[in-house]
Amino acid sequence: MGGDTARVSIPAGYRGGVETRELRYFVAVAEELHFGRAAERLGIAQPPLSRTISRLERRLGATLLERSSRAVTLTEAGSVLLREGRAALDAVAAAERRTRRAVLAATGEPELVLTTKAGAAGELLAKLLDAYAAEPGAVTVDVILCGIGEQERLLRDGRADVALLHLPYDSTAGLDTEELRTEGQVVVLPAGHPLTGRSQVGTAEVTAMPGPPLPRWPRPDGTYPDGPGPQVRDHTQLLQLIALGRACAILPESCRPQLRDDHATVPVHDAPQVTTVIAWPPHSRSRAVADLVRTATHL
Repeated sequence: MGGDTARVSIPAGYRGGVETRELRYFVAVAEELHFGRAAERLGIAQPPLSRTISRLERRLGATLLERSSRAVTLTEAGSVLLREGRAALDAVAAAERRTRRAVLAATGEPELVLTTKAGAAGELLAKLLDAYAAEPGAVTVDVILCGIGEQERLLRDGRADVALLHLPYDSTAGLDTEELRTEGQVVVLPAGHPLTGRSQVGTAEVTAMPGPPLPRWPRPDGTYPDGPGPQVRDHTQLLQLIALGRACAILPESCRPQLRDDHATVPVHDAPQVTTVIAWPPHSRSRAVADLVRTATHL
């Protein structure tokens, strides 16, 4: 059967409504591909786990897992439910976090959680926090500085209220956003590198030049692409590697205030422009979020 969507037969009388508990049980088995390990992970005995999965399969009218004496494997329908089940469980967990924080805000001192990539938009962030703190009714803002790409996940899973994201590198699908600034990019090099005498360079020259390679950033799943460059987790680590002559990087122009005397920059004329946006969940009804966003757009 081709394509991304598995066809399943819906049994007569099926009224729908997969329970959250059933999804958690199924996802654990589908990820472990072993009933014993899944039961241990869930903190339950194996027999009720097996019965729950069998009951779920009967209700859906589909075989989700192929079982043998040696292995457990996912069917095509099981792969679909794993993907959709993970998304559903993530949404439930995010809703629980946001609800708990809304209750705390209503019963105690309210606060906002803002997340941004460590080392990015530092000057803009400082201006935003100062301007918002001066607004009437401002609440405490807790800032989470995270690794590459993590701020989007923190916002989507309910651990943050707002985030500073950077297009085209971060996804804003399903989020509300306001653009704050757009800028060009520069290549950051060790001081004294031969290219530092140039007024500008192209991306092809940077990738083909001898000397320090471009870094390898982590993918969303935490793995790194193949290549000669060093594995990099955050900007602090990256800037130290550049100063040591072990890497170079193409970064937004606003990185310049963070650089030291052992760094140099050259504009990259054909690198995509980077747009910094402030993003928040579309269902947010927080007055504090609205006030922070309004402050950001008036900087």
